[in-house]
Amino acid sequence: MLNRQGRPTAAGEAGTNEHPTFTGNKALAQVEPLIFEIGRLDVTGVDLDEPAAFTPRLGGQERKDAINLPGLSEPEAMRHYVRLSQMNYGIDTGLFPLGSCTMKHNARLNERMARLPGFSDVHPLQPVSTVQGALELMKELAHYLMTLTGTKAVSLSPKAGAHGELCGMMAIKAAIEAKGEGKTRNVVLVPESAHGTNPATAALIGFVVKPVPARDDGWVHVDDVKKLLGPDVAAIMLTNPNTCGLFEPQVVEIAKALHDAGAYFYCDGANFNAIVGKARPGDLGIDAMHINLHKTFSTPHGGGGPGAGPVVLSDRLAPFAPVPFVREGKKGLELVEHESDAAEKPFGRMTAFHGQMGMYVRALAYMLSHGADGMKQASEDAVLNANYIRAGLSDLLSLPFGDKPCMHEVLFDDAWLKDSGVTTLDFAKAMIDEGYHPMTMYFPLVVHGAMLIEPTESESKSSLDLFIATLRDLAMAATSGNDKSRFTGAPYHSPRRRLDETRAARSPVLKWTPPAPIAEAAE
Repeated sequence: MLNRQGRPTAAGEAGTNEHPTFTGNKALAQVEPLIFEIGRLDVTGVDLDEPAAFTPRLGGQERKDAINLPGLSEPEAMRHYVRLSQMNYGIDTGLFPLGSCTMKHNARLNERMARLPGFSDVHPLQPVSTVQGALELMKELAHYLMTLTGTKAVSLSPKAGAHGELCGMMAIKAAIEAKGEGKTRNVVLVPESAHGTNPATAALIGFVVKPVPARDDGWVHVDDVKKLLGPDVAAIMLTNPNTCGLFEPQVVEIAKALHDAGAYFYCDGANFNAIVGKARPGDLGIDAMHINLHKTFSTPHGGGGPGAGPVVLSDRLAPFAPVPFVREGKKGLELVEHESDAAEKPFGRMTAFHGQMGMYVRALAYMLSHGADGMKQASEDAVLNANYIRAGLSDLLSLPFGDKPCMHEVLFDDAWLKDSGVTTLDFAKAMIDEGYHPMTMYFPLVVHGAMLIEPTESESKSSLDLFIATLRDLAMAATSGNDKSRFTGAPYHSPRRRLDETRAARSPVLKWTPPAPIAEAAE
């Protein structure tokens, strides 16, 4: 089969055996070569005059070689990026069941608020007197974050969840050093089911990581924590609800045991969206917790720009919150930029300027439009939807921790696929053919062949019913043994077939090079 360039269809391209077309296109599914194959390196769609003579000010770092970007007309460039967007799956396309990484609806009201000129055009170097509205918004957001979590202080500046983890653990380290225990308390306890960023964050700032063993029920037990406690333990990093989709029933006892031993409780707040309005982490005994605004308060997830991972702190850690932060001044609100200007003991600064204003606006817009009762209902609906999926699939898919109620995400394992010849990966690839992004696979690591599903509160009952019916059909087909190729060869209908993902991660090709010319046959 030849593609539109007259070359054989490349490995990985979607097949065109059924009703092939001359172009390779399938109606609205457009096939397009690489942008380097479309454009020409010697032309451009924009005419630029030769610059007048000037002296470079780049200290000898200016480019010497040609930039080698393809020249495209404006329509060609526009079509290229529109076609790329049509090859991507997002929350605006359909249900996005990616457990552990909440993909929820981003309300367009929030986007409109973030584009108001006073927020979208604000610059971090403007005089404080000209950004009083922005500072007031930051203060209001901080107030609600502390209210919802039952904590004393908050740092808004961290740019993402992992950055927030770092902030919280640096506050803990500063508190330990302030007590003169910096050289002795150097151990951080991390459950085996934790997010991978937890041990990485602790190790990054010099702590020694000790694992807390996982039990068959998916919970962290206070007895296991107590066995590890001693004068060398600085903190525990515990996710609640945890990465198995379960609420930790002994969280209060664990917090008390840590505090009695002189240690601190860092809570990974990635799953806060399951308990907003239902439980305040501060009341459970946590000392620090980061909050993923995209997961809990409907700001965009990723998208190539900076995110926001605010960190709330208990009264034990509040004095060590980093700069900058907003406070009331004699002439209105002011941004405390320097440690010397703070009455407390900030451990330093996490990042340049104050953080990401666009994310602050979106999060506050979500809070104000929902209100306290609306945010509580969002949590309840997220948990209800996950349990609805659990109930709809539990007779076909296996539950590693028994048929106990879950929180906002439900975890299955691959025990039900035993002897079928179909793997978790095969099952996920077959979901792509059905028009769904796969769930989180092989995580948490404590569950073999894990399949972690989170529907979020965004989905309607009819949307969940179709998803459940689809997975039931796939599950019955996988275990019947009648159509194994439906899974082992999937996906069949995506723009690209199954790729060697391991090889792509380990040996990425980061630079395009022209293919070698094909020699013509001698006459």
